[in-house]
Amino acid sequence: MGWPFLGETIGYLKPYSATTIGEFMDQHIARYGKIYKSKLFGEPAIVSADAGLNRFILQNEGKLFECSYPRSIGGILGKWSMLVLVGDMHRDMRVISLNFLSHARLRTHLLKEVEKHTLLVLNSWKENSTFSAQDEAKKFTFNLMAQHIMSLQPGNIETEQLKKESIILKFIEGKMKERIKRIQEGNESSGEDDLLNWVLKHSNLSTEQILDLILSLLFAGHETSSVAIALAIYFLPGCPQAIQQLREEHTEIARAKKQAGEVELTWDDYKQMEFTHCVVNETLRLGNVVRFLHRKAVKDVRYKGYDIPCGWKVLPVIAAVHLDPSLFDQPQHFNPWRWQEKGKRIISRGPQALELVLAVDPHMQSLPHWLLFLGGVV
Repeated sequence: MGWPFLGETIGYLKPYSATTIGEFMDQHIARYGKIYKSKLFGEPAIVSADAGLNRFILQNEGKLFECSYPRSIGGILGKWSMLVLVGDMHRDMRVISLNFLSHARLRTHLLKEVEKHTLLVLNSWKENSTFSAQDEAKKFTFNLMAQHIMSLQPGNIETEQLKKESIILKFIEGKMKERIKRIQEGNESSGEDDLLNWVLKHSNLSTEQILDLILSLLFAGHETSSVAIALAIYFLPGCPQAIQQLREEHTEIARAKKQAGEVELTWDDYKQMEFTHCVVNETLRLGNVVRFLHRKAVKDVRYKGYDIPCGWKVLPVIAAVHLDPSLFDQPQHFNPWRWQEKGKRIISRGPQALELVLAVDPHMQSLPHWLLFLGGVV
C-alpha cells in the first residue's frame, strides 16, 4: 500500500481537474472496485467511491463514524474547530452554528445582506474593465461573513485587519472583550445582531472555543463559497442555453416585482428560482468544491460484505459519486436540466453547506447578479 508511513498519500493528493477524479482514483477503481483499502495520511484507510457506502457513512456520523481530519488542520484553525472536534463537543458547536443560521434568520436577515453586498461588488466594477472572478467572489463572501459573524462593514479598517493572518486571533479576541464589556454594562448596539453576540449570550463556550469557532466559520466558509461562485461563472459560458433560461427566469421575477411596486428581493422570489436551483446543484456536482471527507470508524463496521475495522480511516470520495456515469448521464457535461428529474440529489455538500443562487437586481435594469446563501454545517 505504498511507501512506509506515507503509504499512497502523494499519489492520492496529486492535483487534478475539478471535473475529474484524477488518475490515482481512476486506476484504483479500475483495479480494486469502488471500495478499496489503502494507506493514506499515515493511517490504514478505506476509500469509498460508492454512493451507497458514502451515504451510509454520513448517516451514521457520531454512531459508527466520526470526523478524523489531519492534526495539521487543528494547527491552522484551532483545536476547537468543528473540523477536528468529535462527539458531544462537535455536536454543540454544530448546534450553535445551525441556530444562528436558522431558516428564519436566512429569510429575515441574510437575504437582504446578500443583496446589499452583491450590489457593493457590482457597483465597484468599471465599464470595459477586467477582473478576477474568484477574487471578486472572495471579496463578496469574506465581507458578508465578517458582517454576520462580527458586524464588521466592508472597506473599513477593522475588516481589512481581519484579513491579516498574523494578527487575526488578537483582533477577534479584542473585539470579543469589547463586546463582553458592553453587554455587562447594558450598552449593546442594535446593529450587533451577529454570531459573536449570539454565542456570548447563549453558550458557555470558553474564549478559546469562541475564537476557534469564529475563525473556522469565517475562513472555511468564505473559501468554499467563493470557489463555488467562481466555478458557476466558469461553467455557465460553456452553456449559453442555461444562461438564457436563467435570464428569462430572473427577468420574469423582476417584471412581477416591478408591477407589484416591490424593490427588495424576498424569500418568495428566491423560491421561484427553480431553474436557478438546478444550476446550483449542477455547479456543486461538477465542480466538487469538497472532493472527499475525512472520517474514522469508531466501531467494527460491516457493510454489504465489506469489513471496516475500528480505528481505520474512512474517506468517502464525493467527487467519484458525482462523476459516476452509472449515476449521471455524461457526468463531465454541465447539464442543469438533469436536476429537473425526480430522485436526483447531491450526496454531500461538504463541511460548509452552500447554496449559490442567481437573483434579480431591480436597481440595474433587471440584469442577474450572484447571490450566496450559507445554510449551516454538515
